[in-house]
Amino acid sequence: MNEKIENEEAQHIEELENVEEEQQIEPEVEVVDEVTLLQQKVSELEDKYLRANADFDNMKRRLEKEKMQAISYAHEVFARDLLPVIDSLEMAILSGSNTEVASEELLGKLKEGLELTIEQFRKAFDKHGVALVDIEGGFDPNFHEAVMQLESEEKNSGEILQVFQKGYKIKDRILRPAMVSIVK
Repeated sequence: MNEKIENEEAQHIEELENVEEEQQIEPEVEVVDEVTLLQQKVSELEDKYLRANADFDNMKRRLEKEKMQAISYAHEVFARDLLPVIDSLEMAILSGSNTEVASEELLGKLKEGLELTIEQFRKAFDKHGVALVDIEGGFDPNFHEAVMQLESEEKNSGEILQVFQKGYKIKDRILRPAMVSIVK
């Protein structure tokens, strides 16, 4: 009977070992499935990353191209607004070659044409934010360039006496300071 019990115990131990082996195999299968799933997930994420990175690079190139075009054509509107001014000057030159008009009359018409052309310039400048530098008030080194200092009984020290060349600014930035003489 001992032998029978020992055989049963041996069988029982063998069955337990088989069950343990099966249990060990099943987690290995689960681990393998989990690893495969994780590898697939990593592969999907890598693909998404590469696509997003490619989209970003494409957008960056497109924006750079658009920026370069904007810089290249930034003055297009301003130049288009100056075309009538050039046309007026060309007409003035052509009218000067008209010998049928007396020279005094021609001079008067040319002067009138130049005044109209200057007015066209001013309108184009106003449209684009280009304005004259203000010379009223005192001398301001941020807007004026003093080329002479003179004495004057009519004006106080530091005031602008005479303007040699007008200054221009675009919005708040100086294009060219006004060249002036000031009182000592």
